[in-house]
Amino acid sequence: MSGVTRNELVAALPYARRYARALAGNQKAGDAMVAEALKRGLPDLPGRLALYAGVTSLTDEEPAAPPLTQRGKQLLLLTALEELPIGDAAQVIGISAESAATELETARTALRGAAATHVLIIEDEPVIAMDLQQLVQRCGHKVVGVASSEAAAVRLAQKHGAGLILADVNLGRGGDGINAVRRILETIQVPVIFVTAYPERLLTAEGLEPAFIMSKPFDPLALSISTYQAVTAGRVPLA
Repeated sequence: MSGVTRNELVAALPYARRYARALAGNQKAGDAMVAEALKRGLPDLPGRLALYAGVTSLTDEEPAAPPLTQRGKQLLLLTALEELPIGDAAQVIGISAESAATELETARTALRGAAATHVLIIEDEPVIAMDLQQLVQRCGHKVVGVASSEAAAVRLAQKHGAGLILADVNLGRGGDGINAVRRILETIQVPVIFVTAYPERLLTAEGLEPAFIMSKPFDPLALSISTYQAVTAGRVPLA
């Protein structure tokens, strides 16, 4: 049994929820995984790692969407999305750092061959929008439009549709990214990744929340695994 303190658990919960939701593909299932991990008891690791390990153990036997294995997906999410060093990710999964490094490289190679989709980007900062567009295209996806405001996002979605939406939360004078997504989801069903500098604000477990969240600043691998998970496992993130 883990010796994790209550304060450590409280601090780690938002990140465990993000990881679990990315693994499961939606808020409800991800939060249920975190609750089940706490119920079963956590391994003897530091707070955040213990929660990650508890969640990971619940998916060990589940199949992953090709071309990734379940362990490869776990390692990619832990190192890219959750930004863990490879040694910590190895502890979470329960393998050696050498084995983790080998499996991670295999997973990265497999990820390059993942299925592509059409992406709508909602971002009001021109430089960030350009970076996102280039990264999305390098991941093999096609960008159908870039919207800098809530109204433009809705128009583009209605005109072009999308297989995935990548949305900033704060659009400045252009409105709100979450409101834009809510309006778009009234007419089309599509997975969404939210990009924010403050992911913990969207991970309170109070009401409806996004299933997929990326932190700013982001890196190409984090974007790649997030888009893969959103497309292959994602469900509509907001009602």
